[in-house]
Amino acid sequence: MGLLDKLFGGGKKKVSKETAETRGVHMPDLNIPVDEKFTIHFKKNGGKFLYCDSFGEVSEALKNIILENNWQQEPFFSMNPQLEERFKKEGLTFTNKSKESEVFFTTCEHLIAQNGSILVCSNQLQEKKLHEVPDNVIVFATTSQLVESIGEGLKLIKKKYKQGIPANITTIKHFQASAENKDDFLTYGSSSKHLYLLLLEDL
Repeated sequence: MGLLDKLFGGGKKKVSKETAETRGVHMPDLNIPVDEKFTIHFKKNGGKFLYCDSFGEVSEALKNIILENNWQQEPFFSMNPQLEERFKKEGLTFTNKSKESEVFFTTCEHLIAQNGSILVCSNQLQEKKLHEVPDNVIVFATTSQLVESIGEGLKLIKKKYKQGIPANITTIKHFQASAENKDDFLTYGSSSKHLYLLLLEDL
């Protein structure tokens, strides 16, 4: 399956290009599967979505992103040692200083279907605000992280981290400048990001 085929999903998770492009902004999302709803809103936000059936496809997609942006010599800013360990065989170099990189490589807590946003917290950002990380962001996530709403995502975070709820919970939603974003309190103080999502099928 080519990368363009994966832009709107793949296999059982495939979302038709027609569906993604023809749904109006105000059309209701009733009876739309969570994965399809997320894809529609994520693309509407301006994000670039790459669906992968295997880690080998994740690796292929990442290499294409690097080539597309001429990031071969660019160290990736990361605050996640486990993520770095998983991707060290891909020839990436990492830095823990955001000013030394044009790319922020991270995981997330959840993918929010209702608005196509990425829910993150101090596990990904530590104490940094979104405007303090590079404008180019690559998020590695899995299909099991898809949830319907921000409320559901917050409940799952509370359940997962019973010993101590992480701080700095926010959403990355601004993939392009938009007047709509002004009133979203969860993205207050954030800035528009050029975002790629590498989504690995794990269900």
